[in-house]
Amino acid sequence: MDMDVELGDHVEDNKHKNVVVGWRNIILAYKTLGVVFGGLATSPLYVFNALNFKAPTEDDFLGIFSIMFWTLTMIGFVKYVCIALNADDNGEGGTFALYSLLCKNANIGILKPKNTDSKTLPDNSRNIESKSWLQTFIEENLIFQRVLLFIAILGMCMLIGDGILTPAISVLSAVDGLRGPLPSVSKSAVEGLSAGILIALFMLQKYGTSKVSFLFSPIMAAWTLSTPMVGVYSFCRYNPTVFKAMSPHYIVDFFIRNGKTGWHLLGGTVLVITGAEAMFADLGHFNKRAIQIAFLCGVYPSLVLTYAGQTAYLMKHLNDYTDGFYKFIPTPVYWPMFIIATLTAIVASQSLISAAFSVIKQSVALDYFPRVKIVHTSKHNEGAVYSPETNYILMVLCVSVILGFGSGKEIGNAFGLVVIFVMFITTILLTLVMIIIWRTPIIFALLYFVSFSILEGVYISSVLIKFTEGGWLPFAISMVLAIIMFGWYYGRQRKLDYERTNKITVDHLSVLLSNSEVQRVPGMCFFYSNIEDGLTPLLGHYIKNGHSLHNVAIIATLKCLLIAHVDSSERFSVKKLGIPGVYGCIVKYGYADLLDMLEGDDFVTAVTKILKTCIEENTDQLPISSIEEEILQLEQAKSVGTVHVQGKAKFHVSEDNSWFDKLVLGLYEFLHKNCRSALPALWFPLNQRMEIGMLYKI
Repeated sequence: MDMDVELGDHVEDNKHKNVVVGWRNIILAYKTLGVVFGGLATSPLYVFNALNFKAPTEDDFLGIFSIMFWTLTMIGFVKYVCIALNADDNGEGGTFALYSLLCKNANIGILKPKNTDSKTLPDNSRNIESKSWLQTFIEENLIFQRVLLFIAILGMCMLIGDGILTPAISVLSAVDGLRGPLPSVSKSAVEGLSAGILIALFMLQKYGTSKVSFLFSPIMAAWTLSTPMVGVYSFCRYNPTVFKAMSPHYIVDFFIRNGKTGWHLLGGTVLVITGAEAMFADLGHFNKRAIQIAFLCGVYPSLVLTYAGQTAYLMKHLNDYTDGFYKFIPTPVYWPMFIIATLTAIVASQSLISAAFSVIKQSVALDYFPRVKIVHTSKHNEGAVYSPETNYILMVLCVSVILGFGSGKEIGNAFGLVVIFVMFITTILLTLVMIIIWRTPIIFALLYFVSFSILEGVYISSVLIKFTEGGWLPFAISMVLAIIMFGWYYGRQRKLDYERTNKITVDHLSVLLSNSEVQRVPGMCFFYSNIEDGLTPLLGHYIKNGHSLHNVAIIATLKCLLIAHVDSSERFSVKKLGIPGVYGCIVKYGYADLLDMLEGDDFVTAVTKILKTCIEENTDQLPISSIEEEILQLEQAKSVGTVHVQGKAKFHVSEDNSWFDKLVLGLYEFLHKNCRSALPALWFPLNQRMEIGMLYKI
């Protein structure tokens, strides 16, 4: 009976914990979605500022509100909340997660993924008839595979571009509120103050945000509650019938009356769903249910009420659309709303900057981006990271955007291009997921693709008109980042492919070491390899040319898994290779794990402990004296000194190769030459590092 009571209490405790965690996720998701959807740039008054009408009418504003309502509903709710959130890759969302999901379920990657066991690769031998026609086409078409990889990378790079445009447009729009009650404040002063705020924000990044992050939630709560309250006040006072604009007939009427001019205005209305893709990308930080509840019960009604109130205000003040957000705010609460809006803009900027750091860190950890310095700014939150190179590049670009464009309207042109292109990429990848993985009937998959392609295609055609008015900037930045990532990924995969093809076996290594000219020298050597199913050709190159190998040689492979953390009990995997003093070691870690300190011990000590345990467990195979001798050899080698050997391989591209290989591998060599080494991330002393060079002939 007592046991039953204890078990029941345990179950109740777990239920209570799950409820608490669930509500915590919902609150955090609401705060984050408030950031990505709630910026000043997405307010309807900002969109109305794009109107080039000399005399807009009430029907024009009703048409714009109807467009925004249905865009938010169709793209924000139907596409992302109802469909896209179900297409996660081990809980992760975003364009690259969709691509990773496709690669795991079909042989559509250019090359085998890095450090992926054969068990996890899609089985190409399974029933061919079970494959869809689309999967078969992609698997047999290398050009399509390259294009698919590139557009997936491009989508992720455009999200990184948000880290440039969101701080610029949010802070500039908020600070511009000074010019309402203080007409003497010049446009240049607003730009200078905005640039100063951003510079200060970027300079503080190296200290981390953990000490002030407790302020973020109250700020976002104040923003997401105050704006709809002002909205409710506005439509109750000016036009309670404004919700009639939810009828799609107002959209049709708007385009019939305004024709081409109405089509041009879509470039502004696209900003109302700027947070939809970020909501999908944030899936890994919360969970699907938390995001859905936060959106449907909090963010969505808050935005609709705010938009309705702003529309009702404009219908009674037809000429106030040019003054942006602050004309909508009642005079008694103007300054409190100005403070809240400015703080919200700073929090939104911080969120996007932190997201850019996180994306860069994950890309580096998964070997999709050239190595940059990553610093963890919190002992308690390993997701809090800072990248000096990324930070200062973002700062220069953000300030340049403010000083170069000078107005939120022109920055909005650039912002809209990024937003809608990422969404269109998601539509393409999600359609492939439907057909290849979900096995959705083709009629429904086509219905989804055609519907959203037309909707987003119309938006794309509209924002492209603004290409020369600022839209080129994020597109150019995203293309440069995408080319860098594609070149780095392709080069790394070609290098891995060469090493797998030319790997040496344990028997071959034994033959090399049995040569009388090869000496075993005192000390311990960690020889780092990119492959785990064989020995890298760099090892044979080292032995042949150096005529030596340390008494204890550990062939180590660092394996980053597609998870945030690896349990300490599963971090190391060691084995004896059948040659005296030669061992294999796989170090597994998640993209949010620290490698410089492992459970209080340094890297070498931690690996040595595991090796001793491995040797001691072979008591049934070897006499005790041999085991003690092997452990003594291990300890002596460590006491003599440790050297960490890393290969520095370069491609030798022959004339027979295609122009594509020559171009992309040339880019990779340039990036590899100028990026950081892989070993400094482990904090090895400089005097213990060694690099050996080798030419890989392609």
